[in-house]
Amino acid sequence: MPLSARAGLYTARVLTTVTAGPYTIRGISVGGVYTSIAVPELGVLFDAGASPRSISALDTILLSHAHVDHVGALPALLGIRALQGKAKPPRVVMPAEIVGDLQHALEALARLQRWPLAIEAIGMVPGDELPLRGDLRVRAVRTFHPVPSLGYVIVRRVAKLRPELAGLPGPEIAARRRAGEDVTTYDDRLELAYVTDTLVSALDHAPELLQTRVLIVECTFLDERKSLADARAGCHIHLDEIIERADRFENEHIVVMHVSQIYRPDEVAGVLDARVPPALRKRIIPFVPAGSAWPG
Repeated sequence: MPLSARAGLYTARVLTTVTAGPYTIRGISVGGVYTSIAVPELGVLFDAGASPRSISALDTILLSHAHVDHVGALPALLGIRALQGKAKPPRVVMPAEIVGDLQHALEALARLQRWPLAIEAIGMVPGDELPLRGDLRVRAVRTFHPVPSLGYVIVRRVAKLRPELAGLPGPEIAARRRAGEDVTTYDDRLELAYVTDTLVSALDHAPELLQTRVLIVECTFLDERKSLADARAGCHIHLDEIIERADRFENEHIVVMHVSQIYRPDEVAGVLDARVPPALRKRIIPFVPAGSAWPG
């Protein structure tokens, strides 16, 4: 087999790819080991716990928190970007409390490597919004973990004609616009949300998470192999808590990720089939690789 083919096969085995509505969800996520999930249509990478070459070119990285399984591969991603000729530092969005520490860590690693590991560091707090590109913005929401943490909602702002102007001839609308009148109004469409490493109360405090078109949410523990009390002690979500809220999810698609390695990937779908109410189960997409083994 040619080297290029073997490399492609290795990447396919390491990375998981699912489709949720108009979005490709691609990356790797094993609870407590590593998580990096790209949504190329939105131009964002959620977390940097692994450094696959094929997703390193994305220019906006949204970090949920600074545990190493979610941020430890950031220096490697920056190094790969340098090899790819990406001269502009990526925007790295993170909880405001960790900006200084992360920058100091990268500065130390840059001295060891004798090569700059530059980022555009942007700290956010719950409720903050940041333009992404075009009509897209990212909104930070509160999550609950032992260290500073955030979830993210991608919002699409759609302009439309003010209702009271509907039916007017085009030239008259254009004349009003030229005269300085604001003829448009805006709708915020909740496209996609990412929530991981948190108590389930994040969903209760930010109900907009349950209204996004696509929700990417951790579900680290799935059954009696880890008790609900133990899951909560580690500030993680148990499937029991998803089931308790089954009638509250308005999302078209729910991608469950960050599954613990105490489960085999090939048994996850069966556990969901057996435990989740059918109306909710048909919208759930498990983000796990094919086969019986986790990557790595």
